[in-house]
Amino acid sequence: MLANILLIDDENSLRELLARLIRLEGFEVVQAASLSAARQALAKSRPEIVLCDVKLPDGNGVEFVGELKAGYPDIEIALLTAYGNIPDGVQAMRTGAFDYLVKGDDNNKIIPLLHRMLEKIRLQRKVAQLEKQLGRPLDFDRITGQAPAFLQVVELARKVAPTDTTVLLRGETGTGKEVFAQAIHRSSARKDHAFVALNCSAFSHDLLESELFGHRAGAFTGAMKDKPGLLDEAQGGTLFLDEIGEMPLDLQAKLLRVLETGEFLPVGDTKVRRADVRLLSATNRDLKHDAESGRFRADLYYRLAVFQLYLPPLRERREDIGLLAGHFAAYFSQKMGKKIAELSPETLHCLLAYEWPGNIRELRNVVERAVILASGERIEPSDLPAELQSAPLQNAPARPLSAFSLEAAECLHIQKVLLHTGGNKTEAARLLGIGLTTLYRKIESCGLSF
Repeated sequence: MLANILLIDDENSLRELLARLIRLEGFEVVQAASLSAARQALAKSRPEIVLCDVKLPDGNGVEFVGELKAGYPDIEIALLTAYGNIPDGVQAMRTGAFDYLVKGDDNNKIIPLLHRMLEKIRLQRKVAQLEKQLGRPLDFDRITGQAPAFLQVVELARKVAPTDTTVLLRGETGTGKEVFAQAIHRSSARKDHAFVALNCSAFSHDLLESELFGHRAGAFTGAMKDKPGLLDEAQGGTLFLDEIGEMPLDLQAKLLRVLETGEFLPVGDTKVRRADVRLLSATNRDLKHDAESGRFRADLYYRLAVFQLYLPPLRERREDIGLLAGHFAAYFSQKMGKKIAELSPETLHCLLAYEWPGNIRELRNVVERAVILASGERIEPSDLPAELQSAPLQNAPARPLSAFSLEAAECLHIQKVLLHTGGNKTEAARLLGIGLTTLYRKIESCGLSF
């Protein structure tokens, strides 16, 4: 049995026909001829999917969507109606319906629709299971960092998350743009719906258009059946377009129409579809410069960049390197069944001295490799790649100090504490028992480059 389905329709013959058709596909079906009967069935059978007629003897299916999602947020619901009504469809999608189908015209779409709904339910269960394993939701709590510039970006992201505003995430490759996009989605009103990501640089022009907008059967060679696009998959949720700067100009025009009208046309189709999605995008390019030079549509750029977030590269937030490295070390140690308690001060020194052109992604890969190689309970420089072992010791004092002077002892102690905290000055000041301003002054006096 694939899933339990509650079918609500007051037309007995049509309901029986649909129920028989759905059972043949391996689903279990419970029937109800009214909303009151449906409420009783919900309490008894707890279905995973609900198919509901719009016009019922004791109520309206569109209004029932909100009631159902409030009481059973994990149940997916689709509406069936004899008369297509765009305002009703829009309202249904906004209140949580998965889709809105017209009877007769869309009978051949019901079984594929049920499978899409079932796939979404399974995906949500996997996400919930992962969240339980992690002990916290996939939101801003997952984002690690204490650098002032980074914390400012997090605060801005928290403020824009509850809105439906488009957000353009800018930053070098590996700075965590998709992690931020997921956190924004998880902190929005759309969090119970899909988060769909697409890398625009990973597809050819035609494939990108089909992936994004979908296509009708026969639209091009090899298109044997209708294929929903990611705009369909993201209905009610969030669509994240990574490397948006790589999108061809003619597809940019189609995306602009989605943002301006909420409508799109699948490839080879003549029927306009509605898109109720929030759009987040990301790039490592200077889109404003590209727009000025004609390599990117200026009108689309200004629609995408209503709210911009710049994620600083790792070399500009060195105080977070030790924190992130410790986080990754703990994660991979647990995953691999090892007992690595810490990174040695010498290892932290190597990490802090490196420029990290691949940013957080590169740091994650380096720590994963180090955990594999580590033979003791802490990671040593010998567990790091050769280029990190030979990185210049940028954090050593810039001027020589007498080995017998009190100042030299103090500078060496401050250096040791900063290495212990991975360059985190706030934590170092706490451990040293001095104010943060005093620590900054001593770092400058000692010539340290943390």
